[in-house]
Amino acid sequence: MTSSSSSSDSVSHSEAELLLSQWFSPPVPGAVCAMSESGSCPAAAATPPSSGPSSSVEVAEAFSTSGKARVLTEIQAGPLYRVVGSRLAISCNVSGFADVESRKEFEFRVTKPAKPIVLNIVSTSDPRFGYTVYRARGRDIALTHVSPNSVLFEIQSLRKDDEGEYDCAVINPEYVHDGIYSVKTVVKVIDDSLSASSAVSASQRKNEGEALALTCRASSNTIQHTHLSVAWYLRNEGDDDERLIVSLDRDFTLRPGPTFQGRYLAGLLRLDKIGEATYKLTMGRLEASDAGRVYCRAQEWIEEPDLSWYSLTQKTAEETVLHVKGRELAPDKVSVVVRLSAQQTSLQEGQELLLKCSVDTQKPEEKFFSVVWLRAGVELARIGPTGVVSVRPEYARQEEHGELRASRVGYRDYRLVLQPVSTGDQGEYVCRVWPQERGQRGAFVQGEPQDSDAIPVSISATASGLSVEMQRAVLVNEGDTLKLACKVHGSKGQLSVIWQRKVAQMLTFANLIGLSQEGVLETAAVEVANFVRATRPAEDVFLLELDEITLADSGGYQCVVSEWNSRSKTNSHSVQTTLTVASTDSFVDVNLISRKNVVTVGDNVELMCRVRGPRLAVTLTWSLQRSASAVDNILTMYSDGAVSWSGELERFHLRVDNKPSERIYYLLINGASHREAGSYQCRVSVFQKNAYKKLSPSNTLAVMVQNPASDLIVTPTPALTRDVSSDITIKCSVTSSRSGSSRYSVTWILQQHTRNVSILSSDRDSSITSTADRSRRLSMRRTKGPHFELTIRDSQISDQGVYVCQVVEWLQDPRGEWYHLPSVSGSSRLTLIEPDNNLLLDDKEKQIIAQEGDEVQLACELISGSCGDSCSYKVTWFYSRRGSSYVNAPLLELDHMGVLRYPETKDLRGLQGRIRLSRSDRSNFGLEIQRLHEQDSGSYWCQVEQYQLGNEGHWEQKGSVDGGPVMLLVNLTDNSLSIIKEELEFNVSTSEDFTIPCHITKQSSLESKFQVTWFWQMKKETERQPVFTSYRNATLEDFWSARLERLRFGHALPDQFSLTVLKPTPWEGGLYSCEVEEWLPSLSHGWRRAAVERSGYSTVTVYSQGESETRRDCQSGTWISVSVAVGLCSLLIITVLVLKLRKAKSTEKKSGQSLWKEQHHLTTKFSADDSATARGEEEQINRNIVIV
Repeated sequence: MTSSSSSSDSVSHSEAELLLSQWFSPPVPGAVCAMSESGSCPAAAATPPSSGPSSSVEVAEAFSTSGKARVLTEIQAGPLYRVVGSRLAISCNVSGFADVESRKEFEFRVTKPAKPIVLNIVSTSDPRFGYTVYRARGRDIALTHVSPNSVLFEIQSLRKDDEGEYDCAVINPEYVHDGIYSVKTVVKVIDDSLSASSAVSASQRKNEGEALALTCRASSNTIQHTHLSVAWYLRNEGDDDERLIVSLDRDFTLRPGPTFQGRYLAGLLRLDKIGEATYKLTMGRLEASDAGRVYCRAQEWIEEPDLSWYSLTQKTAEETVLHVKGRELAPDKVSVVVRLSAQQTSLQEGQELLLKCSVDTQKPEEKFFSVVWLRAGVELARIGPTGVVSVRPEYARQEEHGELRASRVGYRDYRLVLQPVSTGDQGEYVCRVWPQERGQRGAFVQGEPQDSDAIPVSISATASGLSVEMQRAVLVNEGDTLKLACKVHGSKGQLSVIWQRKVAQMLTFANLIGLSQEGVLETAAVEVANFVRATRPAEDVFLLELDEITLADSGGYQCVVSEWNSRSKTNSHSVQTTLTVASTDSFVDVNLISRKNVVTVGDNVELMCRVRGPRLAVTLTWSLQRSASAVDNILTMYSDGAVSWSGELERFHLRVDNKPSERIYYLLINGASHREAGSYQCRVSVFQKNAYKKLSPSNTLAVMVQNPASDLIVTPTPALTRDVSSDITIKCSVTSSRSGSSRYSVTWILQQHTRNVSILSSDRDSSITSTADRSRRLSMRRTKGPHFELTIRDSQISDQGVYVCQVVEWLQDPRGEWYHLPSVSGSSRLTLIEPDNNLLLDDKEKQIIAQEGDEVQLACELISGSCGDSCSYKVTWFYSRRGSSYVNAPLLELDHMGVLRYPETKDLRGLQGRIRLSRSDRSNFGLEIQRLHEQDSGSYWCQVEQYQLGNEGHWEQKGSVDGGPVMLLVNLTDNSLSIIKEELEFNVSTSEDFTIPCHITKQSSLESKFQVTWFWQMKKETERQPVFTSYRNATLEDFWSARLERLRFGHALPDQFSLTVLKPTPWEGGLYSCEVEEWLPSLSHGWRRAAVERSGYSTVTVYSQGESETRRDCQSGTWISVSVAVGLCSLLIITVLVLKLRKAKSTEKKSGQSLWKEQHHLTTKFSADDSATARGEEEQINRNIVIV
């Protein structure tokens, strides 16, 4: 990520105007902005009518008070190279804002290299910000937030004309400008020149254990410094996932795939680079799991400015379908003894070598074998289990001419015949035999190999005297033609020649080209990229020619000359040589020099590119890199003398000086300007084999173009003291300059306290721009001298301060483009005198506490200084919120003309829509806030400015005063939720239902919504489990859904809820409770959870059906027994009383005694009869009870 190094360098004129406009609330009259098609003027898009440097200086001075920029915007460092059709992603983030959590709004623009016009692309805040050409691309272009402070800009499919300089700008939500809000990066769109192809047939069939060799060509023609990586993959049939076999990474590291690691370590897996663009895959001992689609994939990588590697593009070559026949049966162990015999082991050239291989085993006629003859470990010929003979490619020609024959002559015997032999055929011969077992499907399963003893064969040259002579070592420059001469001595018959080659990764020599004894050319057995010729310029000389030698042609070469008698070969002799190819870089040197590389604007520059070495067809390219930008090609001179210009023709000239040992290419720059400054480099490429081979570029040479020294002297007016309402003129004189054709841009800056405000500016074309709200009273003119005068009419107290006259001298370079010299400033202090003013507001701090949704009135009333109808007032209410970026944000403004407006503040629009200005009289400016939100909490204060009509009928400011802050605290609704919490007990059977009530006795608000959840737990110490929930949006959720239709929810009244369990089971007994969540609507947060209350426990005991009837019968019998006992006791007591009463009456009749008290005596002792009678009655009662 990079950002601009300094504020003055990175902040444009438009951003300076943005800074100044944010210091003033009203719109800037006369300001010019690059508007989007939606008609809005984006925050970061304001541009002045001309590109003067004054704004940058103003911003730099504004930043100088803090010492370091607080806000920092960063973007990916460029240049970013991407290919046509690929995806472009640019990240951009900002840091340093006070409110880190709030979402920042970003805008992206682009400047095309062909036309330096800024084009709007996309914005996170305004969908109509981009121009139609970008909006029409729809989802192809997107700008999305990754976090509140970072975004990702994406183009899904790049076009060629998407190249340019991309600008990421963040919209400043604060009322201060302190930092870097806009950064840029360069995107270069290049062609996709990567190619990947495979020359192998689309299908190959192999047996398990055999080897596989595939080649893939991958190359790129881009002029950028890129790396290629090549990887081979395998996708098995029916499997969507690909498996990596082996890869050659961009750093030339060989990495096997995870499933091929073992084979790589065992040496059975190779990936070799052959030449400059060929990659060969070799897999030994194929396995059945290797069957599938094999293909190679090439990727082109480029190093980004942050030193990371980026994949530009990738291409996949054609697939090869590989079929592998696996082993179906495990072969039985076969006892095999292999014997090798030779008819003769000491031979002369031209004789026949006969080798017999015998296989001793039981029942050979029922078995199959594979037989291979090897010489010095290299296979010569093979006979398969079905009798098919195959030879290595380099011996194919000998087989065609009958010089190598292999055959089976019996169940046990196999023969190999070489005739005629040469000295190259001598060595140790071995016969190797594999038992083969045929499977159920006909495939052969190979057993363990058995080798014979080695037989040494020696071959001596005949006495014919044939000998061959050739240079032992040859050195050839890359691109030259190779000529190898093979001289023959002592020949007697006809001669033939075979030229052979052994390059890297080849164990033996392979035929390259041949010339028979009849003079017929024989084609090569190996692939040859060169144009190859074999000739016989003399009777005893054979010549091999290879055109345009490359580094890959290095290696060993062999000339094999054979002597013929009639149609049989009688003798042969060979000789070898080693070819070394010198790289073009080793004999071509490119150097860039200059006699003078630091010049002043308008001077001439001469650069010399010296190319030392042999005369080659070279193509030379001059390139220029300006500062940290991408490399630009100036021109290209081809080997045929044609010149392709990429820059401006009139600025550059080319001259070539040819010398015997070198060429000097001169690049002349006539009248250098700043556009010609940068790092120059010349690059040389050689055209070989229809392609350009790039050589090492020259050293870079920096050309620095300096501005001339400035002679500008500015003389300002001395300090001034004037009365308020007077007209004032401040003069700024230029007393010295560098040229009579110079132009000047002038900016007047007003310094008040710690801020600098640009009030008027004049560009080099004398176009005046105002950037302050007092512009209708300000004017500027230029007089002869030159002198620049600033006039302030009807001066006000707010006009006093230090006025800085900042003058920039502009000159033209040889291109006709204007450049400026450093600015020179002069300052004048203006002091204004005004009458005393007694304007006064209540400055005491007040505090108001209110509930959300209420309405409050904030007071702002003049205590003194009111002047009746002769005065008018401008009132502004400000708002600050703690912990946010809103510090003294204007909410509402009533100017002295009675115009009410709401300053544009995006995130305060909601609050501004609920405020009203209340004026009960001329000295009262109250603020009414309706439907309070919680985030309305903060500090509010008012500012009152007093205006009075002057002598000329203009309103003049007479005073200004600030009121004390009003601290407003907005609380949410209080919590008063209450529910019934009594403990209940239920004893029910499994055939009965029970109901758990949940009644609300008190709620916080009539707008409350409730979420009720019933819980069950076995005991109080166990974890509770949810049973049923009724959500506040009338959605029901049954957590016992597995027990279908067992729960019944009831909601008879708004504050009464119930849950009935139907036909419970014994294990559903336990503790039940309900929990109530109260939700209230909030103006700030939407619905919020205000309170949670939990009921008491309802203990439920559930009995099974049989147990319940037993308990009921027992309870019923008990009650009946008690009732009968009580009834009998009552009846017995009544009977006793009746008997006593009758007895008393009978006694009274017999004695005739009176009932008066005086006539009776108290008896304190019962008689015996009475006692007996009482005992008898008691016993009778007891018997009655027993009977009952």
